[in-house]
Amino acid sequence: MKRTRSGFTLVEIMVVVLIIAILAAIAIPNLIRARVTANESAAKATLKSISTALENYYSINSQYPTNTTALIGDVPPYLSTDYFASAHQGYTFAATLNPYTYSVIAVPVSTSTGSASYTINTQGVLTQN
Repeated sequence: MKRTRSGFTLVEIMVVVLIIAILAAIAIPNLIRARVTANESAAKATLKSISTALENYYSINSQYPTNTTALIGDVPPYLSTDYFASAHQGYTFAATLNPYTYSVIAVPVSTSTGSASYTINTQGVLTQN
């Protein structure tokens, strides 16, 4: 009687592993690039939200707040989230506030979370740094 073995040879397994490695090498950079783009879009949207909150504060109080806690501490709050306390979606936010001007900057935490920093100034002018 002749016994037949069923299964994969080492060469067949190595070919499958090679194909998976090639697909991963193509997919991973695209995934990282998509995540960076999404983080950058979220940072821009957050800066616009912060700017809107500051402009709303100005329209009611005839001056901008001198610290960010005024945006969160009022009832109802101008911002529902404290973006200045910690990083949000790969970006940290910092504000320079004066009674009649403001500047808010978004800086990526690392190069894997964003590739550009953004600033929004008085009257909502958004620029890439």
